[in-house]
Amino acid sequence: MIHHLIPRVLSKLLIPFIVLFGFYVQFHGDFGPGGGFQAGVIVAAGIILYALIYGLDAAETVISPGVVGVIMALGLLLYAGVGVATMALGAEFLNYNALDSHDPVHGQHMGILIIEFGVGVTVAAVMLTIFFKFADRLKLIRDLEQMHGDDEDVR
Repeated sequence: MIHHLIPRVLSKLLIPFIVLFGFYVQFHGDFGPGGGFQAGVIVAAGIILYALIYGLDAAETVISPGVVGVIMALGLLLYAGVGVATMALGAEFLNYNALDSHDPVHGQHMGILIIEFGVGVTVAAVMLTIFFKFADRLKLIRDLEQMHGDDEDVR
Protein backbone atom coordinates (compact mmCIF):
# COMPACT_ATOMS: atom_id res chain seq x y z
CA MET A 1 0.00 0.00 0.00
CA ILE A 2 3.02 2.29 0.06
CA HIS A 3 2.35 3.67 -3.42
CA HIS A 4 -1.35 4.45 -2.79
CA LEU A 5 -1.37 8.12 -1.87
CA ILE A 6 -5.05 8.69 -1.10
CA PRO A 7 -5.44 5.93 1.53
CA ARG A 8 -2.18 7.00 3.17
CA VAL A 9 -3.23 10.65 3.43
CA LEU A 10 -6.77 9.85 4.57
CA SER A 11 -5.56 7.41 7.19
CA LYS A 12 -3.16 10.02 8.57
CA LEU A 13 -6.15 12.31 8.97
CA LEU A 14 -8.55 9.69 10.35
CA ILE A 15 -6.42 7.65 12.77
CA PRO A 16 -6.05 10.41 15.40
CA PHE A 17 -9.82 10.97 15.36
CA ILE A 18 -10.49 7.23 15.62
CA VAL A 19 -8.24 6.94 18.68
CA LEU A 20 -9.69 10.13 20.16
CA PHE A 21 -13.21 8.78 19.71
CA GLY A 22 -12.09 5.57 21.42
CA PHE A 23 -10.90 7.60 24.41
CA TYR A 24 -14.19 9.51 24.41
CA VAL A 25 -16.15 6.26 24.52
CA GLN A 26 -13.82 4.98 27.25
CA PHE A 27 -14.21 7.91 29.60
CA HIS A 28 -17.84 8.71 28.75
CA GLY A 29 -18.95 5.08 28.91
CA ASP A 30 -20.12 5.23 32.50
CA PHE A 31 -22.49 8.11 31.67
CA GLY A 32 -24.04 6.68 28.53
CA PRO A 33 -23.88 3.70 26.20
CA GLY A 34 -20.41 2.38 25.63
CA GLY A 35 -17.50 1.70 27.85
CA GLY A 36 -14.38 -0.37 28.01
CA PHE A 37 -15.11 -3.05 25.46
CA GLN A 38 -16.26 -0.69 22.73
CA ALA A 39 -13.42 1.73 23.42
CA GLY A 40 -10.85 -1.04 23.27
CA VAL A 41 -12.13 -2.20 19.91
CA ILE A 42 -12.16 1.35 18.50
CA VAL A 43 -8.60 2.12 19.63
CA ALA A 44 -7.37 -1.23 18.31
CA ALA A 45 -9.13 -0.57 14.99
CA GLY A 46 -7.20 2.68 14.64
CA ILE A 47 -3.89 0.90 15.17
CA ILE A 48 -4.91 -1.94 12.86
CA LEU A 49 -5.79 0.62 10.16
CA TYR A 50 -2.30 2.07 10.58
CA ALA A 51 -0.81 -1.42 10.15
CA LEU A 52 -2.90 -2.12 7.06
CA ILE A 53 -1.89 1.12 5.38
CA TYR A 54 1.76 1.47 6.44
CA GLY A 55 2.69 -2.17 6.94
CA LEU A 56 3.10 -4.51 9.87
CA ASP A 57 6.71 -3.54 10.52
CA ALA A 58 5.77 0.13 10.89
CA ALA A 59 2.97 -0.75 13.29
CA GLU A 60 5.29 -2.94 15.34
CA THR A 61 7.68 -0.02 15.72
CA VAL A 62 4.81 2.14 17.01
CA ILE A 63 3.67 -0.53 19.49
CA SER A 64 5.58 -3.77 19.70
CA PRO A 65 3.87 -7.11 20.37
CA GLY A 66 5.85 -7.41 23.62
CA VAL A 67 4.46 -4.12 24.89
CA VAL A 68 0.97 -5.22 23.83
CA GLY A 69 1.38 -8.38 25.92
CA VAL A 70 2.40 -6.35 28.97
CA ILE A 71 -0.54 -3.98 28.46
CA MET A 72 -2.88 -6.95 28.22
CA ALA A 73 -1.65 -8.34 31.53
CA LEU A 74 -1.81 -4.92 33.23
CA GLY A 75 -5.42 -4.42 32.13
CA LEU A 76 -6.40 -7.78 33.57
CA LEU A 77 -4.52 -7.05 36.80
CA LEU A 78 -6.26 -3.68 37.08
CA TYR A 79 -9.67 -5.33 36.75
CA ALA A 80 -8.88 -8.06 39.24
CA GLY A 81 -7.06 -5.63 41.53
CA VAL A 82 -10.21 -3.56 42.03
CA GLY A 83 -12.07 -6.71 43.04
CA VAL A 84 -9.34 -7.73 45.47
CA ALA A 85 -9.23 -4.18 46.87
CA THR A 86 -12.96 -4.25 47.57
CA MET A 87 -12.56 -7.59 49.33
CA ALA A 88 -9.64 -6.19 51.37
CA LEU A 89 -11.90 -3.32 52.40
CA GLY A 90 -14.44 -5.80 53.80
CA ALA A 91 -16.97 -5.98 50.98
CA GLU A 92 -17.77 -8.51 48.28
CA PHE A 93 -15.71 -8.89 45.12
CA LEU A 94 -16.28 -5.79 42.92
CA ASN A 95 -18.65 -4.11 45.40
CA TYR A 96 -17.67 -0.55 44.55
CA ASN A 97 -19.37 0.95 47.61
CA ALA A 98 -16.32 -0.10 49.63
CA LEU A 99 -14.02 2.15 47.60
CA ASP A 100 -15.46 5.26 49.28
CA SER A 101 -17.23 4.51 52.55
CA HIS A 102 -18.29 8.16 53.03
CA ASP A 103 -19.96 8.54 49.62
CA PRO A 104 -21.11 5.25 48.02
CA VAL A 105 -22.10 7.05 44.80
CA HIS A 106 -18.53 8.30 44.40
CA GLY A 107 -17.25 4.78 45.14
CA GLN A 108 -19.55 3.36 42.46
CA HIS A 109 -18.41 5.95 39.92
CA MET A 110 -14.72 5.44 40.70
CA GLY A 111 -15.03 1.65 40.60
CA ILE A 112 -16.85 1.59 37.28
CA LEU A 113 -14.36 4.01 35.74
CA ILE A 114 -11.37 1.91 36.83
CA ILE A 115 -12.98 -1.38 35.80
CA GLU A 116 -13.98 -0.04 32.39
CA PHE A 117 -10.46 1.29 31.85
CA GLY A 118 -9.05 -2.16 32.64
CA VAL A 119 -11.51 -3.77 30.22
CA GLY A 120 -10.70 -1.24 27.49
CA VAL A 121 -6.96 -1.71 27.81
CA THR A 122 -7.29 -5.49 27.83
CA VAL A 123 -9.65 -5.63 24.85
CA ALA A 124 -7.45 -3.32 22.76
CA ALA A 125 -4.37 -5.41 23.58
CA VAL A 126 -6.13 -8.69 22.80
CA MET A 127 -7.42 -7.35 19.47
CA LEU A 128 -3.92 -6.18 18.54
CA THR A 129 -2.39 -9.49 19.61
CA ILE A 130 -4.84 -11.41 17.42
CA PHE A 131 -4.13 -9.10 14.49
CA PHE A 132 -0.35 -9.29 14.93
CA LYS A 133 -0.47 -13.10 15.14
CA PHE A 134 -2.55 -13.44 11.97
CA ALA A 135 -0.44 -10.87 10.12
CA ASP A 136 2.80 -12.57 11.20
CA ARG A 137 1.40 -15.87 9.96
CA LEU A 138 0.65 -14.35 6.56
CA LYS A 139 4.19 -12.96 6.41
CA LEU A 140 5.57 -16.41 7.27
CA ILE A 141 3.49 -18.05 4.53
CA ARG A 142 4.72 -15.51 1.96
CA ASP A 143 8.33 -16.07 3.02
CA LEU A 144 7.92 -19.83 2.70
CA GLU A 145 6.32 -19.47 -0.72
CA GLN A 146 9.27 -17.35 -1.90
CA MET A 147 11.74 -19.91 -0.59
CA HIS A 148 10.00 -22.94 -2.10
CA GLY A 149 8.34 -21.44 -5.14
CA ASP A 150 4.66 -22.17 -5.60
CA ASP A 151 4.67 -25.65 -4.02
CA GLU A 152 1.28 -26.82 -2.80
CA ASP A 153 2.95 -28.46 0.23
CA VAL A 154 3.73 -25.06 1.78
CA ARG A 155 0.05 -24.22 2.29
